[in-house]
Amino acid sequence: MADTAKAKGGGTARSTGGRRRSRKDSTTSAARGATSGVADEKPEVLLDYYRRMLLVRRFEERTGQAYTQARIGGYCHLNLGEEATVVGLMDSLQERDYLYTNYRDHGYAIHKGMSPRRVMAELYGRTDGVAKGWGGSMHMYDTETRMLGGYGIVGGQLPLATGAALAISYRGGDEIVMCQMGDGTTNIGAWHEALNLASLWNLPIVYTIVNNFTGMGTAVHRSSAEPDLYKRGSAFRVEGVRVDGRDVLAVRDAAADLVEKARSEQRPYILECTSHRLKGHSVVDPAKYRTEEQVAEARSNDPVADFADQLEKAGVLTEEKKQEISDSVKEEVADAADFAENSPHPEVSTLFDYTYATPVANESRRMPADPVFAE
Repeated sequence: MADTAKAKGGGTARSTGGRRRSRKDSTTSAARGATSGVADEKPEVLLDYYRRMLLVRRFEERTGQAYTQARIGGYCHLNLGEEATVVGLMDSLQERDYLYTNYRDHGYAIHKGMSPRRVMAELYGRTDGVAKGWGGSMHMYDTETRMLGGYGIVGGQLPLATGAALAISYRGGDEIVMCQMGDGTTNIGAWHEALNLASLWNLPIVYTIVNNFTGMGTAVHRSSAEPDLYKRGSAFRVEGVRVDGRDVLAVRDAAADLVEKARSEQRPYILECTSHRLKGHSVVDPAKYRTEEQVAEARSNDPVADFADQLEKAGVLTEEKKQEISDSVKEEVADAADFAENSPHPEVSTLFDYTYATPVANESRRMPADPVFAE
């Protein structure tokens, strides 16, 4: 039975986990897609979810490897440990819906419809990438699939996603916006400003918090006076729901419910998905701030391994099928890496081609080595 508490100001906050839990409790006792839930799904759907989760896992592992080989530059943040959340959230959206994310965006890009080849090429900084090699890891962007970023600044996506929801409302459209973020984003000013406007103007948007309990290197309970992040819309009368982010079925169902409510009611909602980050904040972060107990806890809550175990117990995933999926995913990731490796680097002369969407008078196109004043 969900715990529903009336929030001050008329909003509500709901947790799928019942009683209020401590950090450790919330990560070990929440529902994990029990066999009864698996039994209600078609085998082909479950196998598809497993393959998609495994694709994110292997793609990110290959990304980390390529980064250490200096094939990928700049900052790089991986979805390792958040595979169930990624797949569940993306399965709740319609093709016409819009997505804005933070910089941990590779898995979302792939499952919003971008080719793994083009995503990997963007990571490599090549012309066949989704942003022609000029965006890199943190800036996946594709108008065709309606994923409009990938933002490197914490919370940079919040005002833009809220503005997109306003545009939908203004035009009378039936799309919605999903705005994904990390737990640390809920402490910045744009979070409160976005929620206030979205509620005031009745905008069709779902703010999705991926709470891995650690904002960069600081535990959530040390940085947030209200660590139950799904409750933080109460002051703005925005309903919030928390779900176990390691459970792909629970994430999908909770997200689909809020997405359709946002669509039909033209109202904003908050969805908090709790999960573990299996690695540091970025590829170069050794995560020394974590205790041995916390590391062991994260490893014991691997969503990919847990889901495979559930499917095996339910008789859906055989060893033969598991190996077949593994080989197929390995081949797809290798193909993406080969494609990226063989894609050309962008010409230096195109550096300023995409600074503005339309021509701007007197735009500077001076290269670093060029003189400040023309001779």
